[in-house]
Amino acid sequence: MTTFVLIPGMCHGGWCFEQLTEELRRHGHRVHPLTLTGLSERSHLLHGGVNLETHIQDVTGVLAAENIQDAVLVGHSYGGMVITGVADRVPGRVDSLVYLDAVVPQPGDSMWSLVSDRERQWYVDVVESGDAVRPLPFFDPRATPHPLASLLQPLPITEDAAHVRRRVYVYAAGWADQSPFTPTYQRLRADPSWTTYALDSGHNLMRDAPQDLLKILLDIGG
Repeated sequence: MTTFVLIPGMCHGGWCFEQLTEELRRHGHRVHPLTLTGLSERSHLLHGGVNLETHIQDVTGVLAAENIQDAVLVGHSYGGMVITGVADRVPGRVDSLVYLDAVVPQPGDSMWSLVSDRERQWYVDVVESGDAVRPLPFFDPRATPHPLASLLQPLPITEDAAHVRRRVYVYAAGWADQSPFTPTYQRLRADPSWTTYALDSGHNLMRDAPQDLLKILLDIGG
């Protein structure tokens, strides 16, 4: 049995992994789909101080409270920031990192520093309180505003996650326009310390390629 901890991207909650969670559990694995502070059913906790460090602590807190060892951390999109930070904070509890069409940050990177001007234009479309980014119109209707500070805070680590036993990148090759993750995928594909996959899917791999993604995770889980 493998323990999977699933971290959503911007504006989403653990519900975005519903089908994947059910399938992994059906195969006998332990699965924790998390909703980060300030989002979805935890949106009542949103305030200006909710940042990347808050979200890292969300995950490390679950790992400790559930006494999880050798976790496979799975991060979608923004979730790549979070799982990288968690692996640095509690390396003894993390076995593998899986990035689903996600950012793969280095020490000191932030979402703001990693994205293009196009994404930055989205980030500055904030709600009236000024502390959260509005969901894009085509997002799931359950999506909620995302804490702005989590996108601006540099990743508080001192080294990358090379110490993790296994690092996997799953690239969505079916974007309707140019994917912002193509340079990341091309770089990691040439790195023998990474395992990479390309799926014919849009950014929402969990929805668009659930069976292909399940097979990859089951292979990782053994």
